[in-house]
Amino acid sequence: MMLSETNELDTVVDGKRKWMYPLVRKGKLYQYRSWLSYIYLILFFVVPYLRIGGQPVLLLNFIERRFVLLGQVFWAQDIFMFVLAMLASVVCIVLFTIAFGRIFCGWICPQTIFMEMVFRKIEIWIEGNPKQRRQLDQSPWTNEKMVKKGAKHFIFIILSFIIANTFLAYIIGSENLLSIVTQPVNQHLSGFISIWMFTAIFYFVYSQVREIVCTVICPYGRLQGVLTDKHTLAVAYNYIRGEPRGKLNRQSDAPKGDCVDCGLCVAVCPTGIDIRKGTQLECINCTACIDACNQVMEKINKPLNLIGFYSEEMIEQKVKPTFTGRMAAYSSVMMVLLGALTYFIFQRSDVDITVMRSAGLLYQEQPGGYISNIYNADVVNKTTSTQTVKLETNDPAIKIKYIQPLGKLGKEQSVKATFFILIPARRIHSTKTEVKLKVVQGSKVLGTASTTFIGPIN
Repeated sequence: MMLSETNELDTVVDGKRKWMYPLVRKGKLYQYRSWLSYIYLILFFVVPYLRIGGQPVLLLNFIERRFVLLGQVFWAQDIFMFVLAMLASVVCIVLFTIAFGRIFCGWICPQTIFMEMVFRKIEIWIEGNPKQRRQLDQSPWTNEKMVKKGAKHFIFIILSFIIANTFLAYIIGSENLLSIVTQPVNQHLSGFISIWMFTAIFYFVYSQVREIVCTVICPYGRLQGVLTDKHTLAVAYNYIRGEPRGKLNRQSDAPKGDCVDCGLCVAVCPTGIDIRKGTQLECINCTACIDACNQVMEKINKPLNLIGFYSEEMIEQKVKPTFTGRMAAYSSVMMVLLGALTYFIFQRSDVDITVMRSAGLLYQEQPGGYISNIYNADVVNKTTSTQTVKLETNDPAIKIKYIQPLGKLGKEQSVKATFFILIPARRIHSTKTEVKLKVVQGSKVLGTASTTFIGPIN
């Protein structure tokens, strides 16, 4: 192999950072990653503008505590569903890591996809291969260097600006984003500042921070050491087959493994590790080393996958991957959480109602032998259509007398109502009586609630 294609790591001097110049080898797995990244990027930039029933496909508006998933609106009252979804996601990530290591980082993580499949390709296109990029960084500032660096960073800023706008569209919605972009700045000053703040963050991450996000900042990498064990499939070097490594010499009779010590597995690594030293925290399982090693194995007529997806158990004992009790336990927990989440989603009502008895007020005696309590209700319309609603009780003998009626309930809006609940005195047999209320539109029940009625004991 040519020396220019290796990625010899810089020596750390005075604690300075080692800058990575990874080589790109377009093997089979790289092609799979590329196709996956294209799908991901298309979805990332398109989804904020897609609608289902007039609602975004995905919206995560933490500011207004309004969330939309596949056209279904979720409010702060549905926070328990959000908690269940987050717990299920965490358990899913844990299970996936136990089974397959950190492959999420190398194949699905937005940081890796944007860094390796977008910004890195632009850098290679402008500045050249690893040797050329290294020489350019180490050379004095010439006209050529200023043009190349200026062009690269200009494109980086433009891309960061586009990513920032798209990211913001997931939070505030594409309509609000369009208003910020098309209307005067003084009308949307906070939105304008947010766009450029996110632009600066993304630019800094992809132009300067880079692999440090994966190796130092991201907490998921720290979890890998806790979650993986000898049964975990991960990108690994088959040291039993590969050692002792050495340069290819067909005239020597000395016993050698299949590794020819070409250094390509290090050259292509975006985090600069040597996979032959074993599973390491910095490894993001991007599989670049598998492609590079397989290309070498093909040239020297050796079996493929000297570096491949292996568990420690597979390498040492030459056994097939196993589904362990630990994986089964996490799978069971995940299924329970997903089952509970599914149940609550299908049981979710169109209208959410909260009824509170007015504090500090006792019951009142009303004409006709009735006892009354006064209540306040907060009704939230979770649908995208206006509802004309009213409150009813399950017991026809119980009456409702409005001080402030509900009336029309606008789409995705809330209204407050104040009213009396009147119960015949002869029906009261305890100081506290449970009363069930329902929000109805015509004959359709949109939501239910229960409250406590305070009365005298007959």
